[in-house]
Amino acid sequence: MGPKPAKSTDDHDLFRTELVNLIDQRHELVRLAELIDWQAFANEWSPQFVSTTGRPALPTRLMASLLYLKHVYALSDEDTVARWSENPYWQHFSGELYFQHELPCDPSSLVRWRQRIGEAGCEWLLAQSIEAARRGRVIKRDSVDTVVLDTTVQPKAIAHPTDSRLLNKAREQLVNAAQDAGVTQRQSYARVGKAAEHQAGRYAHAKQYRRMQREIRKLRTWLGRVIRDVQRRGGEITGALKTKIEIAQRLYEQRRDSKNKLYALHAPEVECIAKGKARTPYEFGVKTSVAVTAKEGLVVGMRSMPGNPYDGHTVDSQIEQIGILTGTTPKMALVDRGYRGVQASAGTRLLVSHTRRLPKRLKKLLQRRQVVEPMIGHMKTDGLLDRNWLKGALGDAMHAVLCGAGHNLRMILAHLRVLYCALVGQLMLALMLVTPAPRSLLAPSTR
Repeated sequence: MGPKPAKSTDDHDLFRTELVNLIDQRHELVRLAELIDWQAFANEWSPQFVSTTGRPALPTRLMASLLYLKHVYALSDEDTVARWSENPYWQHFSGELYFQHELPCDPSSLVRWRQRIGEAGCEWLLAQSIEAARRGRVIKRDSVDTVVLDTTVQPKAIAHPTDSRLLNKAREQLVNAAQDAGVTQRQSYARVGKAAEHQAGRYAHAKQYRRMQREIRKLRTWLGRVIRDVQRRGGEITGALKTKIEIAQRLYEQRRDSKNKLYALHAPEVECIAKGKARTPYEFGVKTSVAVTAKEGLVVGMRSMPGNPYDGHTVDSQIEQIGILTGTTPKMALVDRGYRGVQASAGTRLLVSHTRRLPKRLKKLLQRRQVVEPMIGHMKTDGLLDRNWLKGALGDAMHAVLCGAGHNLRMILAHLRVLYCALVGQLMLALMLVTPAPRSLLAPSTR
């Protein structure tokens, strides 16, 4: 059984007022809804929800609009669903005919829909936002010929990693998992472990690093004892306990100069990335490649790059995604000096900043490379790119693409808002020219 069909405009209720009679048809969300091809979502996603049993899936337009609104207004799943039940414009954007007072779905439905559609479905959302920008004349057809590429860090929602906290947390989780599996332990080190973690933090604050290292060595020793004790008494270890032992063993063996370090127990995919910023020397997340149009700054490609690759090695993958989403391969890509030493795929020329002996036309075009910097800043401040709460490497990939779609819709809404203000200004000017001035203003003063 596929998703529920879209509500037909023929189903009228004589005792209820339709949303179109309650809202302003000139509102930007109403006009944005007209620019998006909602039927394309049903055609694309319906085959993924075919089932002969169970209740039907939620309408595709409803779920697509909720994902859009979440990233346009930088909200959590719970806040998105709660605000939807209060805002008539959001409900009209989702295809509702009448105002609904109950929640559209449980917030966990957004989680399951993201998992079902995957990264390909999120890229479909980004592609439809690009098409909506073309219909709204935010960009032109030839805008994709010249793009700007850059990379940024998508931070994960984790606490700042410290050795003392990670070691003590791994010990606590392993002890709890062993108790759930029925494995008896000789000693859990619960009291002294917590005290040693707090003491290490105090020594670090006082810059007494030798004493701090002494407490960390204690925590590492206790973690190793718990690991060996569970392995001896547990017999054949499987399931959740085996996963906890593997994570604890990996953390126990890692040192300062180790590769592929573990920075979060619940997110082993997190990497430490240094982008040369003075305010944040190290960021913990995943590297993300961003592609925007050189003229307008619209996102035409966004992809997470696990493994912290060299920026130049992400070019071919990013250009491939641009071709898939827009149907056009860019002719020129403007990049910074982090992309030096590589050649783009056939059909695309890579123009690196600070390149000497360029024609005047290319020098002027290269000045547009900086357009990507404020776009990334807007996605982090106005959107959700600054903190990713989705789980796993798949969550990193989906979150990056959805942040790009939300940025595009914000640009379209701003464009429609400017058009509306310009139209109102022209109408006001026309009324002032047509309407004669009051006679009291035209008559000379008698004083």
